[in-house]
Amino acid sequence: MTVVLAGVGADSTNLGALGPLYDDGRFEYVPIPEKTRETSESETLGSWSLRGGDGVAADLTTRIDPQPVRGEGDSVNGDELASWPLHHDPNFEALTYGEHRTSGYVSRLRALSPGDVVGFYAGLRRTDGDRAHRYLIGYFTVETVDVVTPETPPNERAAILESHPDNAHTKRARGDELYLADKTVVFVDGCEPGGLFERHPIRLSDYYVRQGNERPQYYLRDDVAAAWNVREGGANMMFKPAYRCELSGEAFRRHVGLPGRRSANDAKIRVRR
Repeated sequence: MTVVLAGVGADSTNLGALGPLYDDGRFEYVPIPEKTRETSESETLGSWSLRGGDGVAADLTTRIDPQPVRGEGDSVNGDELASWPLHHDPNFEALTYGEHRTSGYVSRLRALSPGDVVGFYAGLRRTDGDRAHRYLIGYFTVETVDVVTPETPPNERAAILESHPDNAHTKRARGDELYLADKTVVFVDGCEPGGLFERHPIRLSDYYVRQGNERPQYYLRDDVAAAWNVREGGANMMFKPAYRCELSGEAFRRHVGLPGRRSANDAKIRVRR
């Protein structure tokens, strides 16, 4: 009876750009650049095709900072951009997602059970220059949840990594050692119904000056919070919080539609009983 909404995808902090949202409802999901070249991931900024035209992800930017938060490593630009690997997470083809963020992500994801749902939202910007917003871009139904902590025995850790071969955290592991060995990582594998939306992402945010503040910020829409029974995550969306919705997977799918069978009408928020 739980849905967790996770903020994902490339944005201005790591790619220097947001994915475009086109007038016909199509949009671009671009995974964040990987923090390291040492990964078995084959997808790169130069191989990731854009759905709205003939371009690739590398065309959206002129420079990336693979370690935008910690400030480690050098910037990547020029010819190196095309060959830089992506942190393909979530992987909507393999229906797998891994997470180490501690700001509510690990605790909420590890509590999921089979049949629950993980929904994914990303920042998108309309091509007409209108304000960017946070949009739900896809989801999958939870099948299994595994957790690796810094204290997990090596043989158990190796078995978990082996059971999630398509996960981005497995692909950048060094043997049975996670890239961020001091972090707890949750591995969520999914099953259908699930996938990346073809069109018509659902806008989750509003942008305004809240009482007591001096500047506008992104906030979760009140109608979304009410319709999806959001219980944890707070209202401010600036830093992509993880939201816990007290909602069954079946009810969530009724709200947002099935990937591949959605219409523009499914992008509207309604309180459904």
